[in-house]
Amino acid sequence: MPCPQASRDPRPEVLCPCVETYRPDVSTSRANFTAVSGVLAALDAGDQPEPALLRDAVRALLALLRQRAPGRSVEVRVPPYGAIQCVEGPVHTRGKPPNVVQADPVAFVRLATGRLGWVEAIGDGRVTASGIRADLTPYLPIWDPTVNQ
Repeated sequence: MPCPQASRDPRPEVLCPCVETYRPDVSTSRANFTAVSGVLAALDAGDQPEPALLRDAVRALLALLRQRAPGRSVEVRVPPYGAIQCVEGPVHTRGKPPNVVQADPVAFVRLATGRLGWVEAIGDGRVTASGIRADLTPYLPIWDPTVNQ
């Protein structure tokens, strides 16, 4: 049954008001830095971090990366928790991005906090990077526990 509030106008900006687009919150104003500390504590103890805590930590670190490397030439993906565009350069607008970095959530947290090196992460496949601008070495690590509390 179609939504009773839906518009007959097919333009994307006139979607049904009850349908929300998927946009994970990676805003810097609400970054949860205590989640990063909690995830690191769990990893140090040899435990698997709680999914909600891991999600919040990834989003906080993505927000910091976007601050440190403003721009839209590289897409950084950490499925299923978020993706951002960062690094100065040519802006990508449609189709498959030419510069992509993808990591699982735990590998991204380790990489962003300096507990995993870029070369090691790429070498053992925990992080994949494609494109000439996809090297994030100049921006890593992005987490400093003395500043980000």
